[in-house]
Amino acid sequence: MSGLEGRAAIITGGGGGIGRGIARRYAREGACVVVAERDEESGKRTAEELSDLGGTGLFVQTDVKRKADVLRAIESCIDSFGRVDILVNNAWGGGNTGRFEWKTDEDLKHGFEMGPMSSFWGMQAVFPHMKQQGGGSIISICSLNGVNAHMYSLEYNTAKEAQRSLTRTAAREWGRHQIRCNIICPAAKTAAYEAFAAASPENAEFLNQQNPMGRMGDPEQDIAGVAFFLASDDSRYMTGNTLFVDGGGHINGVSWAPTLPEEPPKA
Repeated sequence: MSGLEGRAAIITGGGGGIGRGIARRYAREGACVVVAERDEESGKRTAEELSDLGGTGLFVQTDVKRKADVLRAIESCIDSFGRVDILVNNAWGGGNTGRFEWKTDEDLKHGFEMGPMSSFWGMQAVFPHMKQQGGGSIISICSLNGVNAHMYSLEYNTAKEAQRSLTRTAAREWGRHQIRCNIICPAAKTAAYEAFAAASPENAEFLNQQNPMGRMGDPEQDIAGVAFFLASDDSRYMTGNTLFVDGGGHINGVSWAPTLPEEPPKA
């Protein structure tokens, strides 16, 4: 595979989990990386790590639910590195586990702002730059949760499937500009997964047992390599694809049916 020397990437939610794993791999391949992260501590820490790996890191504090923040991250990439070649729509935070009938307008609004809206803002903003440069790569991190309609995560499922459709539509329209838009549906040990495993180790073990490879992936070792491939010239003729990087969990679907009461918990 070819490297990413001379290229600039923006990774939303780049301070931890899958975003950090991708940022570190891109740095190893020589890229300049904007770590667009809401949490200042993790964002700065990740950006500082990248220079030791062979790349360049720039932290831009970014709440992707705010359009102005998303646009500032992209402007910072252009101002600092003179170009933008790669956009990774990765950020996610919050959401509640609960039955469909418990969900609120705010739950759905949160999901759509975190997922398709933030991706929409970012993709529109990078488009003219990528078009002028003669191409680029946009990668959206979506989820098997949405594809399989897992129980009790309505806002997450709905938002991720909308983000996936958004990305595929852009692939269809922007292919003529050599702007490639692809999706990764990963299964990885993120902070959210670790919290779930700590709170419910039996359910976590059950999920691992259902996975053909018997484990959850590592953000950097198992997921980031595919994100590198999609950013590199080795995938120059791929667009509109959904890649399941999940140890085979998508083959028959992984059951997700935790036990919940019939009535919501009292506040």
